[in-house]
Amino acid sequence: MKIRQILQGKAVNALYSVSSNETVLDAIKLMADKNIGAVLVVDNGKLVGIFSERDYARKIILKDRHSSDTRVADVMTAHVITIEPEQSLEECMIIMSDRHIRHLPVMDMDTLVGIISINDVVTAIIRDQKTRIDSLESYISGSLY
Repeated sequence: MKIRQILQGKAVNALYSVSSNETVLDAIKLMADKNIGAVLVVDNGKLVGIFSERDYARKIILKDRHSSDTRVADVMTAHVITIEPEQSLEECMIIMSDRHIRHLPVMDMDTLVGIISINDVVTAIIRDQKTRIDSLESYISGSLY
C-alpha cells in the first residue's frame, strides 16, 4: 500500500498550519479546535517546521515558558522528516518507528500534499488486514468461485 492511497482513504485530508511567527497559544488553540496532535508550520507557502503536543509538553510546560508570549518558531521541530506519496506504508512505519515520530508530512516534489499520523497508519493496517481476511474466508468457503 502506498502513502497516496492512505491519503485518498482519509475521511478528512485537511492541512492545518500556522506561521512560525504565531504564538504557541494560537497553535494549541488550532490543534484543540481541529482535534489534531500536530500542526504544520508554513511560511510563504513553504514547510519550515512542525509543532506537536510533544513539543508543547517538552519545550513549553517543562521549561516553564508561557504559550501566549512564545513564538512557534522558538519551539517547533525545524528539521522536518517527510515522506513521498509513492513510498510504501512499510517505509512509513519504519521511519516513524526509527525516528520516534507520530506525524509525517507528505511532500510531492516541493509541494505539501498531506500529513500521515500514526493513527492513519494503524487504520490502514487494520483495513488491509480485514480485506485480506475477508478474501481468504471467501476463498476457503468457495463463495467467490
